[in-house]
Amino acid sequence: MKNKTYVIGEIGQNHNGSVDIAKLLVDVVSRPIHDKLFGQELKIMDAVKLTKRDLKQELSASQMNRPYANNNSFGATYGEHREFLELNDEEHFEVYKYAKEKGLDFIETLCAKGCLSILKLFTPDKLKVASRDLTNLPLLDALAETKIPIIFSTGMGGKKEIDDAIGVISKHHNNISILHCVSEYPTRYENVNLKTISYLQKNYSQYTIGYSDHTIGIATPLAAIAMGAKIIEKHITLDRQMKGTDQIGSLAIDGIYRMMRDIRNLDKSIGNEEIYIEDSVAIAKEKLERSIATNKDIVSGSVITADDIHMLSPGDGFKWTERSKIIGKEVINDISKDEIIYRSNIKDFE
Repeated sequence: MKNKTYVIGEIGQNHNGSVDIAKLLVDVVSRPIHDKLFGQELKIMDAVKLTKRDLKQELSASQMNRPYANNNSFGATYGEHREFLELNDEEHFEVYKYAKEKGLDFIETLCAKGCLSILKLFTPDKLKVASRDLTNLPLLDALAETKIPIIFSTGMGGKKEIDDAIGVISKHHNNISILHCVSEYPTRYENVNLKTISYLQKNYSQYTIGYSDHTIGIATPLAAIAMGAKIIEKHITLDRQMKGTDQIGSLAIDGIYRMMRDIRNLDKSIGNEEIYIEDSVAIAKEKLERSIATNKDIVSGSVITADDIHMLSPGDGFKWTERSKIIGKEVINDISKDEIIYRSNIKDFE
């Protein structure tokens, strides 16, 4: 598909510390997507993404030890909460293998240099830099040194932060994708500012530009594609009512299906920057367009005047711009009122 969008299903921490839940999410995004109206099977998501943290390099000691008592907490302190949600390297590898079996790319967000240990087990198709780490230049340098393609989000950065990040990464390679993002969970629609995509396209045209979405629903990612975003990233879950801070702002099973159906149909709809008449329009064009027709009975031997004609369907006769070809010409057979005038009606038509 010429205009295919690269779609990433972000599992993030929505596995709630369970490899089985992560695999179920892989199963969900692997389901066939059907367009029932036209009887077509559409392409599923391209990739799933997990996030890997090194809790020794996560937060200050006081923040890790602070009480964390709320409905979404998996531990008495924030550190215990984070530890509960963390999958180890081998568990990430297990999900990676499962995703690859399903034909999906696998992307890792690595949040610290210590997370690079995961690369001893497998090589992700791409590495993701979270918005909060856009200014973590030592981490960016370590990630770029692997030569694995890098995607970063702009959710907490402006032009200076983007330029600094590119300056570090490009010392190692230029396989860089930039995702417009707003780090508000969920994002209010008035804060989305999709026109940032156009800004990134103009100012960073050598890179792939996309959109990481944190709004509720599927309208903004679709609009982002219409504006030229080549990558879409969206949080996914099994149930938006599940425990966890990201669940409510994610797409559940039905939402994932609807988004992918609409994205793939939108991919096919984008087309080319030109205007032309599709072959599929030919039947409707002939049936519905107007042609020059008689507005009174015309007998054989009469000469057609401008007062004798008006426009009726179907559209298989003369167009109004062609009226000079028949005005002043003799008809060779009777033509009833409100009938299309054809070449065969005109004497010596050339």
